[in-house]
Amino acid sequence: MSSIRSEPHQVGTQSTRSEGDLTFVELTWKEGQIEQWVRFGHPVCEERIDYHRLRFGFAPGAVFGVNRWAANAYGTVLSRFDILQAAMPGTPLQTLPYLRPGGTLLLSTHCWPKVERVLQAIDAIEALGIDPADASPDHWRHLHNRLATAQPAHPYTRLQHQAWLKRRSLGL
Repeated sequence: MSSIRSEPHQVGTQSTRSEGDLTFVELTWKEGQIEQWVRFGHPVCEERIDYHRLRFGFAPGAVFGVNRWAANAYGTVLSRFDILQAAMPGTPLQTLPYLRPGGTLLLSTHCWPKVERVLQAIDAIEALGIDPADASPDHWRHLHNRLATAQPAHPYTRLQHQAWLKRRSLGL
């Protein structure tokens, strides 16, 4: 099973306040039928539920991308990509069937052409030497809105990233 690109870290007292604060993502992998994986992000823990399912835990505020694909005998029946921000304790959240307790949905799209555009945008950010999990949440919202209106999206730039990092460090 290949459900994540980066290695998870074990939950410890140093990495998170408590396991109760984590956002959990449950993914299924049945080769050629249902393939779900974390495309980017940094889980702090991993748990094997059974042979086909894994559960990953993300720290509050962590941003991650989940790719979901399914097929039957006639071809692809689901191609979906979601970018989420893990729930912060005490804040409103959105729920999804595979996400507990929930989080903030920054981008959600379905159908292969749109999913492919998201994957290309992620690749472009990685080509800049930037971890997509560290990219500005505003960029993911922008990309979501542009996909929804069939408009070209503005590429993420190092200058935009530096502005985001400065804003984040100031707590704005």
